[in-house]
Amino acid sequence: MLTGVAGLVCSVHYGWWTPARWSVPAEYTGESLEILARIKAASEGDLAPLRPQVMSRLGAPFGANWSAYPSSDMLLVWTLGQVARVTGVAVAANLALLLAVLSAAWSFYACARWLRLQWEWAMAGALLFAFTFQTFNRGLQHLLIAFSWTVPLAILSVALVASSRRVQWRSKWGAVVLVSALGIGVSNPYLLFLYLQLMGLALLAHLAGGRWRAENVQVGAAALALALAALALVQVHPWLYATDTAADSPLERNYGGTEMYALKPLELAVPPATHRWEPMGFFGQRYLRWSDWRSTEAFAPYLGLVGLAGLVWLGGAAAWAMWRRRRVPGAALTTGWVLAFASVGGVTNFFAFFTGLALFRASNRFSVFISAAVLLFLVARLSRWGRAWPAGWRRLGAVGLVVFGLADQLPRPMAAERREAMARMARNDVEFGRRLEAALPAGAMVFQLPVVSFPEAPPYYQLGDSEHFRPFVATETLRFSYGALKGRSRGQWQRDLARLTTAEQIQALESYGFAAIYLNRRGFADRGEALLAELAALGRSKRIEGVRREQIVVRLQPAAQPVPPIARKLTFGRGWHRPPHGASPTEPRWAFEPATMSFFNPYAEAREFEIKLALSGAGSKRSVQLSVNGRKQLDVDLSDKARDFPLKVRLLPGPNHFDFDSVEPAVRLSTERRQLRMFAVHGNSIRLLDPAAETAK
Repeated sequence: MLTGVAGLVCSVHYGWWTPARWSVPAEYTGESLEILARIKAASEGDLAPLRPQVMSRLGAPFGANWSAYPSSDMLLVWTLGQVARVTGVAVAANLALLLAVLSAAWSFYACARWLRLQWEWAMAGALLFAFTFQTFNRGLQHLLIAFSWTVPLAILSVALVASSRRVQWRSKWGAVVLVSALGIGVSNPYLLFLYLQLMGLALLAHLAGGRWRAENVQVGAAALALALAALALVQVHPWLYATDTAADSPLERNYGGTEMYALKPLELAVPPATHRWEPMGFFGQRYLRWSDWRSTEAFAPYLGLVGLAGLVWLGGAAAWAMWRRRRVPGAALTTGWVLAFASVGGVTNFFAFFTGLALFRASNRFSVFISAAVLLFLVARLSRWGRAWPAGWRRLGAVGLVVFGLADQLPRPMAAERREAMARMARNDVEFGRRLEAALPAGAMVFQLPVVSFPEAPPYYQLGDSEHFRPFVATETLRFSYGALKGRSRGQWQRDLARLTTAEQIQALESYGFAAIYLNRRGFADRGEALLAELAALGRSKRIEGVRREQIVVRLQPAAQPVPPIARKLTFGRGWHRPPHGASPTEPRWAFEPATMSFFNPYAEAREFEIKLALSGAGSKRSVQLSVNGRKQLDVDLSDKARDFPLKVRLLPGPNHFDFDSVEPAVRLSTERRQLRMFAVHGNSIRLLDPAAETAK
């Protein structure tokens, strides 16, 4: 019954009534396209645990190495890829959305029944938790965050370690704790991060209780170790297979983000502005108008009216217990810690500020633990109160609670017109992909314009983030230039190429062996008309157009013996201030600490390169040293005037590491951002000196 009701609600929300509707993804914009691309790559064998994460059909011609890209639920994505081999990517993605709901419902129900709660209330709580706004509203855009099945198991296992006297190595209670730790370890790192805190606090509380049991401590410690080992197993690729070690993280995180995306307790009670009940939506609209400091996830923590009622009840029960000097409900302790840790100005901000580690910036997502704890407390009290009720009244009350709660929590479904337009776009892309593969040779390379960074790129005119994944998802053999991680020297040649004239771009791309150029008109102010006219004037007028003429592929004349692309500049890595948005590429890049740059040599053997650097220092005199792959190449004294330094260096195949250092400490020029400075690069260039390669080129 639980599975049927949850599946029915999903079908109503997503409109999954026909095979045609199942055959298109629930969403087809923004980050949902990255999710589809991940599933596609997994189906092709490129995304799998314990191996390099190199997307062979992305980042052409070298492939997109995503090994340094932190990702969650690697096992889940790999599994969806295997499903997609049979069903197709869209069906696999839709099944994942359904599984996210069902797994959360099953997990909550199992935990509630383990606690011997009545099945009616256990099922009611399971359905409300499965459709918690924090997770269900994520949809395909944040599919991996939508999976919350580990949260009830985490709360149960923490409670068992903290206070149960039945936890033993060979007991079912001990097995629950250890199996839960394994599942949490291989799933979303956000949820694991909070689980580690709660389990650690549970061990401390158990030891401080006076009558501690060795079994509880041993099993709890083993659970922590098992969860961390599982995390290391599925997240080992950034340490083992990330080749460009000089590069900065592809994800831009800072302390300010931990404040912006922190849990704001008010948001637990603020309904979304799009709430299906207008009086409730009024408060969401007010929040949008009145709040100047909110994130793009402002309404995600909303608990719903049932959850809020449970939170008030839980707070009252905790206050009464403290007044009477009795044991505080465990759900109150869990909720209290989440609020203390995740709220703005709380422990998470202290941690990020004093350690500089801001990877888990969106602590509002921890509110799913509050939702689970509150609902478990609520259905436990209702189960206790309802034992004396007739079975019919209990069931009627549970049904009423579910109907009221879901009517409040469920987001508005997508409008029929928008859903049909999105489905039509997905089907058109599939047809466009078939036409591309019929016209181009298998394995042909397609260069995508405009050149857009990945991941988390700002909008490029009307072109949204990840939209360049569309032709990749719709094809089977073609290789595309998009997808190389930003800040990596492997993809620097694309950014350099984008600065050339159209004629120079065509000449270079054809020498690299690219068979076509792909244009998405949404990425151009004039919808690409000027570029298409230039291509036609250069004799490149053979086109393949999508149904809406939004996507256009122009045929090129690839060289019979292509040469690999070579970047014209070094790539900035760690230790440099990021340029402000819209900054001129000619502005100097200042380092605030010992810094790195890198260069990708595409040849299979070492080659000789000439490098030109224009450097200056902060202050009247500063010594700067440059090492290339560990060997010192430059040791100079700099002033505030830029000087040119030519170098000839033999670079190894693949990424090469450039290290800049200075004996003198950094100088702070003012309290503004980007004012802590050591030295600057005013310009840099690199070219191949190998005569044989120059002749072939």
